[in-house]
Amino acid sequence: MSSDGSPRRTDPARRGRAHPPAAQSTPVAGEREITLRGMRFHALVGILEHERTVPQPLEVDLTVRSAAEDGILDYRRLYEQVERVVSAGPIDYLENIAERITRAAMEDSRIRLARVAVRKPHVALPGPLAYAEVVVRREREEGSR
Repeated sequence: MSSDGSPRRTDPARRGRAHPPAAQSTPVAGEREITLRGMRFHALVGILEHERTVPQPLEVDLTVRSAAEDGILDYRRLYEQVERVVSAGPIDYLENIAERITRAAMEDSRIRLARVAVRKPHVALPGPLAYAEVVVRREREEGSR
């Protein structure tokens, strides 16, 4: 509680929980999970006038799953896909960025699941906030490779 009796707002990063777990379910036997966590970029994102002209910090996590027998996925290629999407701005919403990254990752037919979290720490809201985050998760339907 704060000195005025109202609940104290705290930054989850200061409590040691800055990043939620990458995926909600556990990989099954024979799957590989790769996570690129905390990729940092400056991007034109948002609908306010200054957000469309002044790059702002963004943080992106990308988790993909593939079958172990499908070979090794190139981390550089995954990173470059994220970088291409983020630098294509201005982009209106974090949701758009997350959707585009997910679609780009799923273009590789070996990827069975893609989960993207996009965080924006500087959001125009009236109170303290560690970041706004949007998470998009896509899974390939069985047999649609």
